[in-house]
Formats: sequence, structure tokens, C-alpha cells
Amino acid sequence: MDVIQVPRIAGALLFLPTPHVDERGFFCRTFDREVVASAGLDPDAFVQDSVSRSAKGVVRGMHVRAGAGEAKLVRCSYGEVLDVVVDLRKDSPTYRNVEYFELTGDNQVTVYVPAGCAHGFQALTDPADVSYRIDRAHDPSEDVSIAFDDPGLDIDWPLPVSLMSARDKAAPTLADATRRLT
Repeated sequence: MDVIQVPRIAGALLFLPTPHVDERGFFCRTFDREVVASAGLDPDAFVQDSVSRSAKGVVRGMHVRAGAGEAKLVRCSYGEVLDVVVDLRKDSPTYRNVEYFELTGDNQVTVYVPAGCAHGFQALTDPADVSYRIDRAHDPSEDVSIAFDDPGLDIDWPLPVSLMSARDKAAPTLADATRRLT
């Protein structure tokens, strides 16, 4: 498994596995404690795994956590998504940068999203399953959503948005949401 730094988001990483493909399908290691540690992350810090299933066109995000934030490993385990990370750490050299990743069930690439970065994705297939490994137990009182279509983010979603949660539909602007992060 190779690890690549993401230049446009300080501290973000891509973990590139090597799927072993044969006539049966494929086998792929998606988490390796030693590789994660060699990339400078504490593999024991990840305390929760979750998965979401989305229909084509669904947007989930943009989400970030207040307080100490939340770092996460994100992977598309089935289907395809356009994954988006926005650096909202005011002291970061890549503050307000946006980066896009095509994550697929075939490539099994994992994105490490540092705490303080907003994250979201759009499902490009029906369905698309996304797996998350986070470094803190979820606390809904710390959830912060940002309007997916905020002009300050200028995210180029590839498909028309087919469905969103009520929370994401009502999400505030970037300017209003970031007040909760300070």
C-alpha cells in the first residue's frame, strides 16, 4: 500500500492499496496498522467505523465537527463517488483549498481527512457505499453542516443533486457555519 500526501490540503493523505484481481473478483487490504503508523498517524486513534449507502446523485455534506474536530479515513467500498475535502483550519497553509477525489469500489483508495476539514461526497452510481473510520465518538452537538452549493466553496458537483437530508438542505452558508468552528 502506497501513501501519497495531498498537496492542496495540508495533512491530507491518500492510501493507495493494491487490489489483487483474478477470475473470482478481487481481494484488497483496506487498512494496515503499520502503513498508517508509518504515515505519521496513530492507528489506535480510530474508534468508530460507519458505512453509508447512497443512491446516484445524492450529496452528503459538507460536514465538519466543532470542538476538537474529527479526523477520518474515507473509502468508497462499492460503486463510485466524487469525494470533496475543504480545508477550514484558519492556521493552515492550505486554508479554504478544495480538493476532489474519485473514490471507487474498484480502486479502494482511502482519503485521510484531517480534523478541521469539511467533507462531503456525491454518489455517482446507484448505489454507492462509503465507509468511514473516525478518531472520536460521534457527538451530534458538535455537527456543523455547510450549504453544499455555497458560492464561497464553489464545488463543482458532477450530477444534478437528486436527494439530500433535511439537515443538509437547511445548512447555513460557509460564513455562518465557520463561526461555530472558532
